Amino acid sequence: MSAIEAINRVQEIEQLIGRLQAGVSATSTAADDFSAALSNTFSVVADTGVTTGTTGQDIVDDARKYLGVPYVFGGTTTSGMDCSGLVQTVLRDEGISAGRLVHDQATLGTPVASLKDAQPGDLIVLKNNEHIVIYAGNGKVIHAPHAGTVVKEVSNWLTDSDIETIRRVAPGRSPATASVGAANASALTAAQVTQLLGSIQSSMLAGMSGGSGVGSTSALLSLLTGSPR
Repeated sequence: MSAIEAINRVQEIEQLIGRLQAGVSATSTAADDFSAALSNTFSVVADTGVTTGTTGQDIVDDARKYLGVPYVFGGTTTSGMDCSGLVQTVLRDEGISAGRLVHDQATLGTPVASLKDAQPGDLIVLKNNEHIVIYAGNGKVIHAPHAGTVVKEVSNWLTDSDIETIRRVAPGRSPATASVGAANASALTAAQVTQLLGSIQSSMLAGMSGGSGVGSTSALLSLLTGSPR
């Protein structure tokens, strides 16, 4: 969401809150418009195709549900799965669309420079797209190795020279703050959304009890950008 879009959204929300505070019925079009405005404001999806609700740790936790599933070439179910089948299944569980084969998954998300920068949930693709594993953190990976084995979590044996690419398809537990005030479009963090929702709720309650109501556009925008009021 760009700065201009954020300003427009905030102004729209202010106007709709004002109409609700003036006594418009909750069943009216204004209430529906207000709900739609909030939905539009907070339905922020990163360019990588990953929703802001999924974290890297979520991916790891989901992958651990499949530990012990037998390796089956081409498989994508609990009856059996291969390395890319495991990745596709886990990402699908988390609402992330991914191709079936390793070479498709090797282009997901954003690149990570090296193993030392890897975070839980990152996908590690071996040279020539021969294999893919999920980094679990603390020097561990989760993968479906080969026929005759099962999905397992093991110590990482890879070095940077073994790796074609590392892909980040979801942020860690604490996503870095994205600045809406930047020249390019950025996504809102969960913390910013929560803070803004709290401000809107407080403003509505203040207005209904005879208080001053919602603050200025710049005050609300500061919650989005993290800039001082």
